[in-house]
Amino acid sequence: MRIDKYLWCIRVFKTRSIATEACKKGHVKIDNANCKPSKEVYGNEKIIVRKNQINYALEILDIPESRIGAKLVDIYRKDTTPKEAFEKTEMLKYAKDYYRKKGTGRPTKKDRRDIDEYYDETTTPTES
Repeated sequence: MRIDKYLWCIRVFKTRSIATEACKKGHVKIDNANCKPSKEVYGNEKIIVRKNQINYALEILDIPESRIGAKLVDIYRKDTTPKEAFEKTEMLKYAKDYYRKKGTGRPTKKDRRDIDEYYDETTTPTES
């Protein structure tokens, strides 16, 4: 089975075209080598898929006949992604000191004063 079709069948990607694009961009690797969307996959191969800033490590257990239900996914693949990969994304959420929603425009005077006050607190040394 083709790698793009396999990733679509085990529900890593929502559509086959998205899986194909990921392969073309180099986000999918088989045994640490980039692959084309037409690459054939077999059992016991290791796949690394980069999706949402996480490198998912998957091991192929079996090849499905067609797209399968979400509850049956674990029959065909084994997820060996380390927990540290998910913890990094959690840390990225907290790394942003000041967050503004997209489309809210430029900061208001109050926002600017809050930002300046925050930077003044962090840059000036405190006396003991």
